[in-house]
Amino acid sequence: MRVITLVQRVQKAEVLVADECVGAIARGLLLFVGVEHGDGEADADATAKKIAALRIFAGRTPTDLSVVDVNGGCLVVSQFTLAAELRSGNRPDFTAAAPPPLAEVLYQRVAAQLAASGLHVATGRFGASMQVALTNDGPFSLVLIVRAGKVVARSNAGDPRQP
Repeated sequence: MRVITLVQRVQKAEVLVADECVGAIARGLLLFVGVEHGDGEADADATAKKIAALRIFAGRTPTDLSVVDVNGGCLVVSQFTLAAELRSGNRPDFTAAAPPPLAEVLYQRVAAQLAASGLHVATGRFGASMQVALTNDGPFSLVLIVRAGKVVARSNAGDPRQP
């Protein structure tokens, strides 16, 4: 269906599991990655490629430089709750979330592709109860949606006919 990533520009971020730091970065991007049924490697690859190239750090203009340009890091955290549907009732419906074996592979692929682009990459722990601490820079938060290996406009994100 679609890989959904919440991208947050941060001054620093860390993930704790049972009071142990399992991943941390200084300046860079905190990425919450949600994987849905039907997502594949092309979606993970397109997600990582777009994130590495996003110009969201200040240079000559407020959004002139990429995370690569500023020698920043990426903290990648799996978050199946991004696949939640909230249209009916008061309890989130997570049926769109990919099964854990697929979700873990694609989440790890996003992290691996970012690392392959030369970025320092840290991760959370898949399936664990995590505490995420961050200092948001701005705040600056974006939603990135990829379907069928292509970034889609938010206005088309809910329409499965739109690539």
